[in-house]
Amino acid sequence: MSDKRSDRDGTTRGGDERVQRTKHAVLAATYKLMWEGGIGGVSIDEVARRSGVAKTSIYRHWPTRAALLLDACSRLGTTPEIPDTGTLKGDLAVLARRLAEQLRTARWPAMLPSIIDAAERDEDIAGMHAKLQAGFSSPYIPVVERAIARGELPARQNPAEIIAVVLGPLFFRRWFSREPLDETFVKSVVARALLTPRKR
Repeated sequence: MSDKRSDRDGTTRGGDERVQRTKHAVLAATYKLMWEGGIGGVSIDEVARRSGVAKTSIYRHWPTRAALLLDACSRLGTTPEIPDTGTLKGDLAVLARRLAEQLRTARWPAMLPSIIDAAERDEDIAGMHAKLQAGFSSPYIPVVERAIARGELPARQNPAEIIAVVLGPLFFRRWFSREPLDETFVKSVVARALLTPRKR
């Protein structure tokens, strides 16, 4: 009797596990190439060489290089946890510190400039980039909504204004000035964000 069990769709579990291992190896090689040279440094030939997966197998799962890049980019980062400290200041501090830490230590910040560049010329990449940006912004929206409900912010406060005041300086330091993303700077970013509604 075979050790393999058939799923309802007829696919064997053993076969599915092999497919997942193949996909993992291909995506891992793709991430490494993106980290080393951005999107422009990724080719199917090099992904095949580094992953040990045949090009025919890669094309079976991703019919084009663009499809592979879109899949890899869509998996960058994790679903952000929404803080609830009880105050706007506390919530923004948690979010800003978390992003500053990621910008200092995670791999995805090194890849993002090449994604932004490619998005200028490729509609599919542009759509994926928009989703990434929405992911950065998503935890701030409920934080601002709770602050409005508590009376900490005006009823018509636009969350985008708060988001820009927090994300903008952090991204600027990571990719432009390259100054330290330390605790002192993070605190100053949060302090400016808290003043934003009063400047109306």
